[in-house]
This record gives sequence, structure tokens and C-alpha cells, in this order.
Amino acid sequence: MNFFDLCVACVRAIGRGCKAFGRLLAHMLRLTVRYWWIVLPTFGLALGLGYYNTRYENTTYKVNAVVLLNGPSIQQFEQAFAPLRTGLLMDEKDDITRYVHDGLASHFDTYRVVDAKDDGIADYVDFSRKSNAIDTVRVQMTDRLCLQFRTKSKFLTAIPDIEKTMMEWLNANEAMQASYEAYKANLENEAAFNHRQAENLDKMTERYCSEASLQRSSLKAEGRGEQVLTAESKVNLSFYKDIYDQQQHLQMVDYRNQLATAPVTLENHFSVDPKPLNSRRQQLPKYFLIGWILGCMIAELVYKRKAIYAWIKL
Repeated sequence: MNFFDLCVACVRAIGRGCKAFGRLLAHMLRLTVRYWWIVLPTFGLALGLGYYNTRYENTTYKVNAVVLLNGPSIQQFEQAFAPLRTGLLMDEKDDITRYVHDGLASHFDTYRVVDAKDDGIADYVDFSRKSNAIDTVRVQMTDRLCLQFRTKSKFLTAIPDIEKTMMEWLNANEAMQASYEAYKANLENEAAFNHRQAENLDKMTERYCSEASLQRSSLKAEGRGEQVLTAESKVNLSFYKDIYDQQQHLQMVDYRNQLATAPVTLENHFSVDPKPLNSRRQQLPKYFLIGWILGCMIAELVYKRKAIYAWIKL
């Protein structure tokens, strides 16, 4: 079979499928008209159930927040987070267990945060899970994760309590506590070293500028102005860039040190996705279709009741 024959076979298969679907749709319409007293009540029950499940109290939302890992690895965090994700091996004494069992929070999950520009700044959360650990374009950050859970409209006011309880539960993990203590000690040592280096650089800059000033005066006295400009440019090139780089690194380490108050800290509080998962506009067409199909199935059973009864008697 060549490529042309394959295309012809695919077109014919698609045509047969469309014809079969058309016949099925026509048959369902005939059943709807003939057995309207079956299809319409089933359709009405489905829509009623749809309206009930899409009430404001039952509207479900996604809630997201980005957390900063201060020492623990992604694997450590995932292992600690696993009981919430799976709902298994949860201690009944933990407060977070009460929120889960009472239905205030469900469907816990994590998503990787992507640094698309590879500059250490989070760009977006990979909700579609298209990135991977070796991706050089969509670089997964190793110190940030997005946490997500679902809650209903009637429980939205409990989100701050759920957030507090979840963070306390995560930060009580012994393995992450050990990683955090080592990370915090290294961070404080690095910060102290950077401050000493900054002080030494300031002293060196002051001494060099003082010597350059004396050299400038001496060169001017001798009438060598071009060498004065050369000396000044050397001062600018050798020190100003070093001072800027040192200051940037110092600020970054101090910022991380201030944020590292626990193994896991929130970069932002949990926020509610304004688009509900089960809005009435989205769900009612589904209930309409389910009700119609279910009504037609019941009507088909009634239509072929004699054949079914005969088959059962055999």
C-alpha cells in the first residue's frame, strides 16, 4: 500500500465514521420524539442535578502559592508533601488532617516554577508540566515550588487558617529542619564574609583613591595631563565594577538570609484562581448531554424490551 492508497483508506474510514455518527444522532432524535415522556424527565433530572452541583456553596476553586525552599531539596519537599497529595499516612493528631477530612481542602499538588531567562528570577509556573529537569530553555528552579489545593466557595474564608496550618506542618518535618539548619549556617557565614569583603574593598578604594589623588597632583605639577586621565580611568575600571558586583552579591545574600526564617517560606500568600472549576456555564452543557444520552439509553431499552425479554428467557 502506497501513500496515496493510505490517504484514500483514511478518508473512507472517516467518511464511514461520520455516517455512523449521523445515523446514531438521527436514531437518538427519533427516540427523543417517540419516548419524550422518558427522555424529558431524565433530561430535567440531569439539569436539576447540574444546578444543584453548581450552586455558589458548591463552586470549587483552585488556590495557589509559591514557596521558597531554604535548604531542602525538591525531592525532600515532595517526600514530606506526599501524605497531603495522596491522603495516605496522615497523622490524625495533625491539624491539617482535620481540614482534609472535613473537606475544607482537597486535591493537593505541586508544580515546578520555571526560570525562562535563566537569570534566577521566577517567570511562570509550569501548570501544564511541559518542562523537565534537563530542559535548558524552560529551566526548572530548584529553590521554588508552586503549591495548589482546591476548596469550595463556602470555605474561602478558611484559606488563611489552612495556609498557616499547612506551613507549620511542613516546617515540622525533621529532614527538612536538618537541611535548613545547615543552609542557614552557610548563609550566615557567607553574609558575614561578604560584609568583611565589602569593608576591605571600601578601605582599598579609599587608599587607592588617596594615592591616585597624590599622583594626579604630582603629574599636574609636572605638566603631564594625559597621564592624569590614564590614572583616573584605571581607578574607575579596577574598582567601580568590583564595588558594584560585590554590592549586588551582598544584597542578594542578605535578602535570602532575611527570607530564610524556616525550611519552607511563602513567597506570596495563597491566592484564589478567579475562574471556578465547575462554573454553571461550563457544567450545564455537560449535564444536558449526559441527561439526553441517559434518557435515550432508557428509551432504547423500552423500545427493545420485547427482544430483551425474549433473550433473557433463553
